[in-house]
Amino acid sequence: MPIYEYACTTCGKEFEKLVRQSSPAPACPSCHSVDLRKKLSAFSAITGSGASDFPGPCGSCGHPDGPGACHFQ
Repeated sequence: MPIYEYACTTCGKEFEKLVRQSSPAPACPSCHSVDLRKKLSAFSAITGSGASDFPGPCGSCGHPDGPGACHFQ
C-alpha cells in the first residue's frame, strides 16, 4: 500500500495518507474536504548486491542500521 501526499485545495493543509486501491478518496483531516491535489513525491530505495553494502550492527546496542543510528554514545 503506497503512502500518498496530498494538499487540500480548500484549506491548504498538506498531509500523507496510506491508501489502498479499494479505498474511497481520502478527506482532509483539517476541514474534511475531498477537494484534494495529489502531490509529486520522491521515493527512496536501498540497492545493493550483498550484505557488505550495508552497515553492520551498532557495537553498543545492536541497532541494525549501524553505529550512530540509535544516537547511543
